[in-house]
Amino acid sequence: MTESGGSARRRRRSRRRSRARVRRVLLVGLVVVSVLLAAGGWVGFRGWQARAHLLNAAGLAQELSTQVVGGDVARAQRTLAALQEQAAAARGATGDPAWWLGQQAPYAGDDLAAVRQIAVAVDDLARLAFPTLLRLDLASLVPKEGKLDLGRLRGASAELSVADQAVRRNGERLRAVSTDDLVGQVRDAVAGLRTELDRLGELTAAADQGARLLPALLGADGPRSYLLVSQNPAELRATGGMFGAHAVLRAEGGRIRMSGQASAGSLRSFDPPLPVSEEMRRLWKDLPGTFPADVNLSPDFPTAAALYREMVRRRTGTAVDGVLAVDPLVLSYLLGVLGPVTVPGRPSLAGSSVVRTLLSDAYRTLDNKAQDSYFAQAASAVFDALFTRAVNPRSLLTVFNRSITERRILFWSVHPTEQRVLGDSQLAGKLREKDTVPTVGVFLNDGSGAKLGYYLRFSATVTVGDCQPDGRRELRLRVTVHSTAPKSGLAESVTGLALSGDPYTARTFVSVYSPTGGAVLGGRLDGRDTAMGSGTAGSRQVTVANVEVKPGRTRTLDVTLLTGTTSAGTAELVLTPTVTPWTTQVVSAPSCDQ
Repeated sequence: MTESGGSARRRRRSRRRSRARVRRVLLVGLVVVSVLLAAGGWVGFRGWQARAHLLNAAGLAQELSTQVVGGDVARAQRTLAALQEQAAAARGATGDPAWWLGQQAPYAGDDLAAVRQIAVAVDDLARLAFPTLLRLDLASLVPKEGKLDLGRLRGASAELSVADQAVRRNGERLRAVSTDDLVGQVRDAVAGLRTELDRLGELTAAADQGARLLPALLGADGPRSYLLVSQNPAELRATGGMFGAHAVLRAEGGRIRMSGQASAGSLRSFDPPLPVSEEMRRLWKDLPGTFPADVNLSPDFPTAAALYREMVRRRTGTAVDGVLAVDPLVLSYLLGVLGPVTVPGRPSLAGSSVVRTLLSDAYRTLDNKAQDSYFAQAASAVFDALFTRAVNPRSLLTVFNRSITERRILFWSVHPTEQRVLGDSQLAGKLREKDTVPTVGVFLNDGSGAKLGYYLRFSATVTVGDCQPDGRRELRLRVTVHSTAPKSGLAESVTGLALSGDPYTARTFVSVYSPTGGAVLGGRLDGRDTAMGSGTAGSRQVTVANVEVKPGRTRTLDVTLLTGTTSAGTAELVLTPTVTPWTTQVVSAPSCDQ
């Protein structure tokens, strides 16, 4: 009995201890759940606050942009103060311990982390980038009475560098945010801010580069000279158009003058040819080193510029510090700001008509030599007006930004340190050494020996396809070429050598460059297999197709490519700038990580 009774008592004590443990577990669980619920409610409240502040900041940022472009500095200062207040509040609302705890939670954690990155980015821009851009005197970036104030420009360099670093740093942070599992509103906000930062980054990078480079380029440390080259897209080349004429620019102490105009034809051909790389020879033989008109069969502007500079040096003895290339559309954009410009002995040039005047009308009345002279005179007259007329600096900087974005202004320096500052920027005119996003290049070279490029219209679509087992991704490229040329009535200077066999049939060599580390799998022209040349350019594969188009007809080239190893669901296009801008589309797909 005693033993049995003791056993019963032990069982009762054990049950009481078990119930106590259960009560403690339940109590602790209740406390934890209560804390989490409270934190969730607090995070929800703070999220509502952050959303309100971010929406206000977005509206203020748009107002600020309009006011800066419009030159309303007083209102812009007030708007910036309000933007900084809202951005700081959004950053504060997403920076407390409860928000951090929420970021560790499943499902909603990724969204909270992304909102935090948005708030940090907006606050950084409001404190570090926008004030600098607002303080910057844009007039210091453009010539006044033929001279640029190099002292003021150098004074702005340090601030511009800080602003550019802030933009790039936050752009990198946002690119590192995975959007695959985010809710729609947050995903759209991240994508939208990435786009805006990319646009802003182009401006701050260009301003930073300009402030660092321009003083030396414009003779702050001694006289400089450059070739100003006119690219003629009526006869297409990969960088834009055949080098038709050039002039010598001389710079000293921020003042620029122009002298020594000549045509590319005056340089004649070179035998033996100038040396070119084996990669280039496999694609274009010795043509780039033989003929000045063919130095830019490759889309790599530094290579073309160095070849052309050496040709000028050998023929004239003039050794310049760099090469600046522009095309007639740049002149049209500048004339829209400067107003009409007179060319001695020729009709006045106006922004709305200069492209037609130079690339169409001139061929009806001038021979080849006179055309080259006219192009050089036109470029000289426009740049003389740029250096001497009073212009709106904001309008002028908008023109330069547009021209550089469209790859219509290209620059190469013989000085390696300056070239390194240019890097892979659009102004440098080269494909990146390594893609950040899979990039397809489509570059055009005339094969007719004619000036029919004025009548050609181009479109390109890249469709992102399947993910491959080896980590690559398939891309499908479609390029269309349409000819608006008449069937008769063009001058012989337009129809030229008629290498296609028909004076009115345009022959274009379309070069397709794969993404870095990628490959070209094959191509079809109008749905049929077609012979294509092949080669390489660094880590990119290249294929070249001959596309001949009769007046009023359209041809379609389809090329299948592979990327390098990537999870990206999008792609980029880099194109030869043409008389009429390309029609382009990128059809994206989900990331391979999904």
